[in-house]
Amino acid sequence: MKIVIVGCGKIGSTILDSLVEEGHDVVGIDTDEKVVNEMMNMYDIMGVCGSGTDYAMLQEAGADNAEIFIAATSLDELNMISCFMAKKMGARHTIARIRNPEYNLENLGFLKQQLDLSMALNPESLAAVEMFNILQLPYAVKIQTFSQRNFEIIEMIIKEGSALAGMKLMDLRNKFKAKFLICVVQRGEEVYIPSGTFELQAGDKIGLTASIPEIQKLMRSLGLGNKKARNVMILGGSKIAYYLARMLLASGNGVKIIEQSHEKCEELSASLDKAVIIEGDGAQQELLLEEGLNTIDAFVALTGMDEENILISIFAATQKVPTVISKINRNELANMAAKLGLDCIISPKRIVSDVIVRYARALENSRGSNVETLYNIMDDKAEVLEFNVKGDFKQVNIPLRDLELKKNILIAGIIRDRKPIIPSGDDCIMKNDKVIVVVASDQRLNDLSDIVK
Repeated sequence: MKIVIVGCGKIGSTILDSLVEEGHDVVGIDTDEKVVNEMMNMYDIMGVCGSGTDYAMLQEAGADNAEIFIAATSLDELNMISCFMAKKMGARHTIARIRNPEYNLENLGFLKQQLDLSMALNPESLAAVEMFNILQLPYAVKIQTFSQRNFEIIEMIIKEGSALAGMKLMDLRNKFKAKFLICVVQRGEEVYIPSGTFELQAGDKIGLTASIPEIQKLMRSLGLGNKKARNVMILGGSKIAYYLARMLLASGNGVKIIEQSHEKCEELSASLDKAVIIEGDGAQQELLLEEGLNTIDAFVALTGMDEENILISIFAATQKVPTVISKINRNELANMAAKLGLDCIISPKRIVSDVIVRYARALENSRGSNVETLYNIMDDKAEVLEFNVKGDFKQVNIPLRDLELKKNILIAGIIRDRKPIIPSGDDCIMKNDKVIVVVASDQRLNDLSDIVK
């Protein structure tokens, strides 16, 4: 598909990278000539140097015949105007990055309708939602939901002494009376779509699928319980901090935000009246300890510097804080942080990229099933996709044991009439089902029919 991207900073360049990898015809627009040249040298794409609100530049980039037009600059208003112009020129689908809370909380529906936007993306809000979900299930390092939260896949680390360590997957159902499936395992740099004979080890990161009640039943069996993080300390008064604090406060959590900027502290105090706002340098360990770091349930590092988030998160972990979440955007630093023992790492740009790729695949697909949800998991080494089964899918009503699946592909779940099914060989895929598929990231699925040989 022809896709035009305006703004090739952190968010835009990550979207561009993912869409090029998907095989789309991408054009990048940016006002910085150096960025445009680097982009064209790195990828086999067309680059245009100029403003996303310049009609001539949009015409040169081919906005008039773009299947998808994405405006991802740091300026909400520019993104909205750019998408409006592209739509009037003939772009079929427009997506604007809109970050300002005033737009997102009160006027977003009106703006989308008036600007004829296909989608409005807020990286900070999306990241905050992911963090909030983790804080509800502290044993998880990542949570992805499907079919309006009827089904989940959670990533968790098998700790030393866990009842799961040393067990073969075929033995799990007999020992634990919960309906669940371990569908993917990361061990070091390797990712496995495991068979029943696969033996788990301490240190493995596993992807576990089940309905929410069954996950909670399993965690109780493992002695992990379901204690939510009640008191949360947030380092940095960013937009993510604002969105996250709003959700936590609405759920009855105690929230303390530490921020250096006096101006930001005043803004947060005015908009989050139930939160405790501390003006100070959160990089100072003494301040964190004075504010009760070693007594809280969770610590979230949200400064604008990845390096600072990593270092302070490591310090929080040494103080035995039960849940530590770090915002890290640079891939190389995220990998380093994971090796240093930080389990919960959130990247806003990666979350947005996943949303765009999912949208593009759904548009591209014109066969029997559509990609409804797509997530990258296991440090982007595997994908989980939710397909909506249409009537012309040829493999309906066939027992799964009789389907010849391609290598490194697993059917992890079926959702039928909003009821989740952990599939066995006797189960069949039926019309109108939603099917959850796990696949190694070196394979690309556009359609449910792609899973069979």
